Amino acid sequence: MLLKFGFPLLLIGVAAANPALAQTLPDQPKGVVELFTSQGCASCPPADAALQKMIEKGDVIGLSFHVDYWNYLGWNDSLSSKENTERQYGYARALGRNGVYTPQAVLNGRDHAKGADTKAIYSKLDEFAASGKGLNVPVKSRLVNDEIEINIGAGQGKADIVVAYFNQQQMVDVTRGENKGRKISYWHSVYDVQTVGMWNGESMKVNLPASVLGKAKKGGCAVLLQTANEKGDPSAIIGASILMNDGQ
Repeated sequence: MLLKFGFPLLLIGVAAANPALAQTLPDQPKGVVELFTSQGCASCPPADAALQKMIEKGDVIGLSFHVDYWNYLGWNDSLSSKENTERQYGYARALGRNGVYTPQAVLNGRDHAKGADTKAIYSKLDEFAASGKGLNVPVKSRLVNDEIEINIGAGQGKADIVVAYFNQQQMVDVTRGENKGRKISYWHSVYDVQTVGMWNGESMKVNLPASVLGKAKKGGCAVLLQTANEKGDPSAIIGASILMNDGQ
């Protein structure tokens, strides 16, 4: 489903901290796949399933952002938020688009593809890697003495240090709207995004206090090193890591 710009958008693209977790991806994942989806969108379930398969494969950092602009269709997405919608509109402006759609996969903050088209998604990520637009700055996250320790390597430019909190997996019974009668599994649904620092090209370490460790009770968090354009809209992701709750 396609939606034209209907309101101004705040930017987004930066995040916070996390709980007791254990890294599950390799040091250099292929990329970050952000799926913009909705429980009220009939064309979204195949993309939700595709994201699950990519997450289970373990070679990308997959995140699901549920938007709220289809809620009027008869079903309020229980995982949606205006902040997720704002993030998608921010990407649309940064990518020079005049509208948004679901299911949309934003790849490394640099380009987009249809959410269910895994062939196109992996093809674009491979193109990024070959052209030097992959996750080139090392980002590692680990739990150390009840703190989250984020280590970022050296590189070019500057970026926000972003943490996106997500639930690992949820089953939702949709009783109204376009997906009425369906029971759909959602993976890595983001419920909060915050900024925890700035990176200016030099290697650095960020420690998040123990007080944040209870936040990712149901899943984990992704740490994104993300740039922004001149207007503050989210742009290229140049490094990333993921932590999963070790209580899962």
